[in-house]
Amino acid sequence: MNTPNINDLFQSAHDEGILSNQSMQALTVFDIGAQIQAGLGIHVDDVMASEVVLVTIMPDDSGSIQFGSNAQAVRGGHNSVLDALQASQQQDNILAHNRYLNGDILYPYCPLSQAIRMDTKNYNPNKGTPLYDQTVILLGTVLAKAQEFSDNGVPVRTVTLIITDGADCHSVRASARDVAAIAEDMLMSENHIIAAMGIDDGSTNFRQVFKEMGIRDQWILTPANSDAEIRKAFQVFSQSAIRASQSAANFSQSSFGGFGSP
Repeated sequence: MNTPNINDLFQSAHDEGILSNQSMQALTVFDIGAQIQAGLGIHVDDVMASEVVLVTIMPDDSGSIQFGSNAQAVRGGHNSVLDALQASQQQDNILAHNRYLNGDILYPYCPLSQAIRMDTKNYNPNKGTPLYDQTVILLGTVLAKAQEFSDNGVPVRTVTLIITDGADCHSVRASARDVAAIAEDMLMSENHIIAAMGIDDGSTNFRQVFKEMGIRDQWILTPANSDAEIRKAFQVFSQSAIRASQSAANFSQSSFGGFGSP
């Protein structure tokens, strides 16, 4: 079975007017193809659904999560999203992917039944915060997978959640502007929802950080630094992801309304 060529997928998106020149440059100028490839997971031919929803989560695995005693809340929050999606009527149409903020992949795109739950063995937050670098890779993975389905005639919608408890401080290649170029292109196509959760660190203005990354205000969550608040924020995301997966009309309404949409 042929592995999809990342650059071909991006070129296809560019040809269709989905990706701007600036986004193409951010996605292809750096050597990130292999990292994106690693997240693509299940081949399109192995998916039987007539339409697909990609749910993608990037949990923060920086040391400050551990330092703030929030590791268990993030584990539990991620697992609660999987539980909620698996209990939904759309579960057979949903593919999930988890890439940690420092690039380790817990699972590439796969059916919900194969998604791996986060636990103390596979999630030990002790690294840095390369927020821009890794968001470019994450959004590139979402785009490439969506394009793979689209090129094969399968309607696809995506819902992505980026989680951090601090501003970027370890990116070496990408800027907030690079992220914004890709995010804005994706949002223009109206098949993508990009959400972000900023766990309060006492100093970061997460609405400003995420706005500079091209994320719309209605898709930003800013939970307080507590177990209950963080889990509640994951629950809000779950409800939005389920609503968005129900139909194209629901997706469009949710996309516009954000977390507050009915």
